[in-house]
Amino acid sequence: MTRFYLAAVGLLYIGLALWCSFDPATTSRKVGFTLNGDSGQSEFLTVYGGLEFAMGLIFLLPLLRPEATSFSLLSCLLIHGSLVGFRTISFVLYRNISEMTTSLATGEWVILIVTALLYWASRPK
Repeated sequence: MTRFYLAAVGLLYIGLALWCSFDPATTSRKVGFTLNGDSGQSEFLTVYGGLEFAMGLIFLLPLLRPEATSFSLLSCLLIHGSLVGFRTISFVLYRNISEMTTSLATGEWVILIVTALLYWASRPK
């Protein structure tokens, strides 16, 4: 079950990476990110495309190597714990949060909670 959950999260991130990479104007606009010149576009492609793609690969890894499940699950927990923590701080600091950003935050919370439950259930007894 954990491997299939991680695969679903991995596919989600691969999809987001591809969307951000091939349609940066739309995706950046939806989250309020401004692509200023080539540097802004390079940064968006690298972080939103490359980093999300790498995260997707980490979460898909257990499909090819079941022994990597613990590593991928812990990675998912650490990544989403960090995302939720920093996102929560940003919601306290900033007021005009877009609907898309709020949706992403909701997804991050769901992934964090499910991952934490699976991590807790998989700990040695």
